Amino acid sequence: MKGVILCAGKGTRIQPFSSTIPKTLIPVANKPILHHNIMKMINAGINEIGIVMNPGQKEIIDFLSVFNNECKIHFIYQMEQLGIAHALYQAQTFVGDDSFLLMLGDNIIFEPIDTLIQAFKGNKGAILLTKVSNGSDYGIAEIQDHQVKNIVEKPKLPKSNLAVIGMYMFDSYIFEAIRNINPSKRGEYEITDAIQWMINQNYPISYTITEEPFSDVGTIERLLAANKWVLTNLLGEKIQVGSNTTLDNCLIKGPVIIGNNCTIKNAKIGPFISIQDGSILMDCTVENSIFLKNSKIINVAPPLTNCIFGQHTTLKDIADDMKNLQFILGDYSQILDFSKLNEEGK
Repeated sequence: MKGVILCAGKGTRIQPFSSTIPKTLIPVANKPILHHNIMKMINAGINEIGIVMNPGQKEIIDFLSVFNNECKIHFIYQMEQLGIAHALYQAQTFVGDDSFLLMLGDNIIFEPIDTLIQAFKGNKGAILLTKVSNGSDYGIAEIQDHQVKNIVEKPKLPKSNLAVIGMYMFDSYIFEAIRNINPSKRGEYEITDAIQWMINQNYPISYTITEEPFSDVGTIERLLAANKWVLTNLLGEKIQVGSNTTLDNCLIKGPVIIGNNCTIKNAKIGPFISIQDGSILMDCTVENSIFLKNSKIINVAPPLTNCIFGQHTTLKDIADDMKNLQFILGDYSQILDFSKLNEEGK
């Protein structure tokens, strides 16, 4: 079986981090989102994977070289970002006449691939659904007799609470469907419209309903939430520390993952913390936060919660009278002697 992962999106809702690296390379539990999806496919026995990306995402090509011995990667280019169905259509030559698994590259999904494969058997497609309370934010499916009977993208008045999330199985008829749909009101070729076209042609579309965690890691809040439950799933309450990392006078409450070549001193860390390689945390207290490569947090008196520090950021010298601070700092940002700036009214 082949796999297709869509990675060409710009990720505007998760800026500033997507301004410097592709959205799918933003780390969750110290591994890029794309890494989690590639490994999910490999573990399911899928060893030929097409990556749909835009030509400017060279970082994705560089990153995926680490998988050369585990699977065969095909790079497929989407020159314009015109929606999920349009992105998938670029993979038609790669897929050929085979059935295939489709994943959205900015999604993390815990549901095993095997359950979707089982649902697909004897059908032309199978989709993963979950129950939601805010149906107008999703593609919503109506089901009957173990088949999907109707599907609508972001309906104002949802007719069910079953949302389509980012893992699908199709055979090659999906490309015929994409050729026969028009752009939506927002100017995109919607995968939900393509699935509905197949339903209208009496092509059977099955489903499975998951209760496992999932996230389209498209906002800061969702990134922090995904980091929290992936850490919990991987580690429970354990602590994972990389090589050449120094811990001195620290209180650490798991789950916490710390990369290589880090220095953690006089600090209270956790729970739900991921710290990438080369970071320094000294004289600080942090909880439920993400620290990308070479972050420096030094002499920060107030506790830090729900923060994300980009690569090569520095936060230093914050006095104890500062309260309720949340930092979302893009790469190479610096805040030095923040207390003095506050006193001056800046």
